[in-house]
Amino acid sequence: MDLGIAGRWALVCGASKGLGYGCARALAGEGVNLVINARTASALEAAADRIRGETGVQVVAVACDITTPQGRDESLAACPQLDILINNAGGPPPGDFRNWTREHWIAALDANMLTPIELIKATVDGMIARRFGRIVNITSSSVKAPIEVLGLSNGARSGLTGFVAGLARKTVEHNVTINNLLPGQFDTDRLRGTTAAAAKAQGKTFEELAAQRRQLIPARRFGHETEFGQMCAYLCSAQTSYFTGQNVLLDGGAYPGTY
Repeated sequence: MDLGIAGRWALVCGASKGLGYGCARALAGEGVNLVINARTASALEAAADRIRGETGVQVVAVACDITTPQGRDESLAACPQLDILINNAGGPPPGDFRNWTREHWIAALDANMLTPIELIKATVDGMIARRFGRIVNITSSSVKAPIEVLGLSNGARSGLTGFVAGLARKTVEHNVTINNLLPGQFDTDRLRGTTAAAAKAQGKTFEELAAQRRQLIPARRFGHETEFGQMCAYLCSAQTSYFTGQNVLLDGGAYPGTY
């Protein structure tokens, strides 16, 4: 299927590795030119080089902290015309809510709620004027089924979800859609790190705990960044102009609910 987005420009946040990289690579495979950002310049440039070599699209790498005004300004300035926005930032650390201060909460909200909203605010009117825009927010399966130790993430991402639910109904008449893509357990550095920490705390090996967790997923495996990126690319396609304000759960069937 031709997704109808070749030649457009996308800003993909947190794209040096993991799910952000998967989204950037999938969009590039459809002929979309990219501005990608992440904090670590060396990893970001390596990702940009791989994507250029594999797809031939234009890729501009902006090493920055997207959660800061300066980082957002630098990323947006590098994009000649922003047609597609992929909001993505690392989740806050796990823990017990009794130990979190106001500063912990503000940091979580800044990264996982307010930064996406600021980027949407900076780009949505231009999309409306050009009558094309696709915004995808990478959130978490915790929006559907809260994860006890990830209270900071549960709260911040749910706040973004509520905001998007209202705005997405205002923009769709202009062919600008806003949706959320909710990853379950994907084989990323974050998953490996949290699994290693949990395994140590439980007196298990990493592979023992990873195997147990895989068995709790009906697909019996962790997801791969490539399939996540392909779903993201479809949500950004010309074919999805009637699809907005939705939470697309990609978790191998782990969520047990009907709705």
